[in-house]
Amino acid sequence: MNAEVSPQLLVNIFVPRTPLHDGAVVISGNKIAAAACVLPLADDKDIAKELGTRHRAAIGISKESDSIVVVVSEETGKISVAKDGTLIADVREDVLKKILISNIVTKRFAVEKKERANKIKSIKQKLKKEKEEANKNDKEN
Repeated sequence: MNAEVSPQLLVNIFVPRTPLHDGAVVISGNKIAAAACVLPLADDKDIAKELGTRHRAAIGISKESDSIVVVVSEETGKISVAKDGTLIADVREDVLKKILISNIVTKRFAVEKKERANKIKSIKQKLKKEKEEANKNDKEN
């Protein structure tokens, strides 16, 4: 899809009895990468019997990837979050925001900060090398 994430688009995707309703939405790099995705189901014997396919898929994909999965119960509207194969059920909105901020926003800034530091280090090394070459040329002349 490669579409900008927006509340309106997400609501539209999940309108019941529409082509994209069934399945997951994959968001990557602040874009909706795909919709109507079928995810691998967790088949652990210790998963509660009352959890349906949607929740089992959330657990399954969170086990197999570094994703954080937000799942909304179609029956109750309750929100759960799956990460590293663990499901946190019935999450309040404020808790969901904290989870997403700490796992997505904070980590993204840490990666960007590390990338900037690496670029600065690379530039410093390049400047040092150029200075050494200039000094070497000055001595030769």
